[in-house]
Amino acid sequence: MARQLDEQIAARFPVGKRLRVLDVGMGQGTQALRLARAGHSVTGLESDGEMLGTAQEALAGEPEGIRERVRFVEGDGRDTGVHFLPGSFDVVLCHGVLMYVPEPDPMLAGLARMLAPGGLLSLLVRNGDALAMRPGSAGDFGAALAAFDTDTYTNRLGLDVRADRLDALTDTLAGIAAPLHAWYGVRVFTDNVPNEAALPEPEELARVLAVEDRAGRTDPYRGVAALLHLCGVRG
Repeated sequence: MARQLDEQIAARFPVGKRLRVLDVGMGQGTQALRLARAGHSVTGLESDGEMLGTAQEALAGEPEGIRERVRFVEGDGRDTGVHFLPGSFDVVLCHGVLMYVPEPDPMLAGLARMLAPGGLLSLLVRNGDALAMRPGSAGDFGAALAAFDTDTYTNRLGLDVRADRLDALTDTLAGIAAPLHAWYGVRVFTDNVPNEAALPEPEELARVLAVEDRAGRTDPYRGVAALLHLCGVRG
């Protein structure tokens, strides 16, 4: 996904421009710190105090030049208007958050308002059109059959959450003046790999990343990915 995001940023903004980035629901700050290391000014918004503390610890280990480009704010992604002025950011990230939001459309509208004209909105969501793939490929055919008729699922944390469908999000993005510009699949072949699994050797890992990157850009594979990465552009 980082490759996909960097590709979209490089295609939309001048090389070397320091972008104003908002990472909503930043978690432990992985993407926020990665983009700060690339030279951008990053604001991370996170409601979970434990995650925020982890991100702050990670930031403390960075060089001063990177630390001064980052600020963290404790708050809910549904309340961006409370914390920031409209049009304050060139890039807004919302990765792995919408599945926890029962009614995502108001939140998405708020995120779009944070973008300056021409700004990039990057969303990572669970693919509602492929919920049967994980249980089906694991041989749990009862769960796979049930997944065809629902937009909810139980995630790896044991929480009941929701998925989004490409067509519905495409309509939503058009309606909030940030129409879909590009989309990718994420975790086409590796969705059933356990979180605790050890990384393969570097040569094999490079092949895994290459095949996932290729599949995430190619039909019909990207359509059955576990996650969808959607990029909208503010008009």
